[in-house]
Amino acid sequence: MDAKPQQNPELSPSTLPPQGATSVPPPPAPMRTTLRRAAFGAVAGAVLVAGAVIAVPGGEEEAAPPTPGPVARAEAAAAAGSPASLSDLTALIGDRQKWVETHPADAPSWAVLGTAYVEWGRRSADAAYYTRAEQALQRSLAAQPGERGNTPAWVGLGALANARNDFLAAKKWGETVRTRQPKDWTAYPVLIEAYRGLGDYAAAARATEKFGTLRTGFPALAGTSQMYRDQGWREDALATAQEAADRAATPAEKAAALHRLGELAAERGEPAEALAQYDAALRTDPGHLASRAGRARALVALDRTDEALADYRTVTAKLPRPEYVLELGELYESLGLDGDARTQYAELRELLAEARTAGVDESLTEARFEADHGDPEAAVELMRAEWAAQRRSSAVADTLAWSLHRAGLSEEALQYAEKAVETGVRDASYAYHLGVIESALGQDGPARGHLEEALRTNPGFSPLAAPLAQEALDALGEPAAGGPADMSPSAAPEPAAEPDSEQDPGSGPGTRPGSGKDAEKESGSGEGSGKKPAQPRQEPRAESAPASPRAAGPSATATP
Repeated sequence: MDAKPQQNPELSPSTLPPQGATSVPPPPAPMRTTLRRAAFGAVAGAVLVAGAVIAVPGGEEEAAPPTPGPVARAEAAAAAGSPASLSDLTALIGDRQKWVETHPADAPSWAVLGTAYVEWGRRSADAAYYTRAEQALQRSLAAQPGERGNTPAWVGLGALANARNDFLAAKKWGETVRTRQPKDWTAYPVLIEAYRGLGDYAAAARATEKFGTLRTGFPALAGTSQMYRDQGWREDALATAQEAADRAATPAEKAAALHRLGELAAERGEPAEALAQYDAALRTDPGHLASRAGRARALVALDRTDEALADYRTVTAKLPRPEYVLELGELYESLGLDGDARTQYAELRELLAEARTAGVDESLTEARFEADHGDPEAAVELMRAEWAAQRRSSAVADTLAWSLHRAGLSEEALQYAEKAVETGVRDASYAYHLGVIESALGQDGPARGHLEEALRTNPGFSPLAAPLAQEALDALGEPAAGGPADMSPSAAPEPAAEPDSEQDPGSGPGTRPGSGKDAEKESGSGEGSGKKPAQPRQEPRAESAPASPRAAGPSATATP
């Protein structure tokens, strides 16, 4: 990588307490804390609730309420279940660090601090903050156990488990809170992410629907859009994501919603539309580095690789997530820059080793790397362990299938590749992997269909794999003309009987596949999968998608 991540000096890992420390040191620069006025909180709250006004000399109009500061904004975002800006999150962390130093028995403040560390760890890709988060959350529980009402600390531990990709632990914490407090909405984001990570999409859909009854507005809409996407309901995912963007109340919410619109456009094979959405997200929040990474992918699909490389270098320097480093390495490889690719792959191995040391499960990214660039048998071992541990998402099924195929076990791979596409997620790489596996097994017809599906869904889904998908499809050639060789007039089937008036209108001769009663099954609906709107919206045409796959490869503002 070109540079190490830039850390805020106030939140630098160098200030981490030693393992097992009982306090968190304050940041070097003193920060104003509103919590030191806690003794006046009850009086101030009573005044605000009563609607009292401040008298202004000279008969002037009553004074406007003060503009909320960064700590108040971060607290308001957390209370609404929405993302906070990085600067506000930084202020909140500094505020609570100083407070708990002199109030070590304040369980709620320790819980807030620990949960804020989790979020900062996600945003910075620095697992050291997960260690700090665990220490702060355990301090909170020591001051007030969860059984005595400290469920925020349990929710924080669930969020921490999700951040570490320990979805079974996250499920345990979330379900514990839900059992004790069924109407507490804070457990549901933890549960939804855990269920998705485990591949239990029916449970995730039920949790999403319940969350929507407890917390309306942007958070519920964002979760519902993700649920629709998981089930393959693209038009509904798009419409709900657009509604979330329209109802976003803060720049952080707006950037997150625009990023989701970009992701959906990219999956539909519309890189120009995806680029426009990512750019809009970055104009809203220049530090939204996930959108910078999405922008790089869209630029690759548009064959603007020099710009893509610049964006990827910015992202991997400031937000060194393993998947971004892998993507940059594969872009270099697709451009014939093998030395640069090897440098990225070496950096990736270092990041994966650091993640293991910090207790973060990056097996999925590691297996993807090993399957295509390292040791496929090691990838199989990693993914078998994931599957055995009940982590059975569509991504795990697909990666296990591809690892088995690359290790020469295509027959076993087929069942997992089919599971990945059957979940409803419409990912071009899943269809590509299934098509290649079917081709290896001599199933040319299904292989041709799935390779065509991959290239139709997203012609630029990977700078390395998309050209290979086209090559595999070309190698299969056109299907044989004339039908089965043994067809003859004497063997012709009896004409089909005309349907009577009682027959299902969706099952008569000439009905297109997917119509009638079977349409629901093909769209991914079914028991436990959530309710689909009665009037599905028309899916937009992918007018900006390139006509054929291409062979070329894929906030700039520093985090505080």
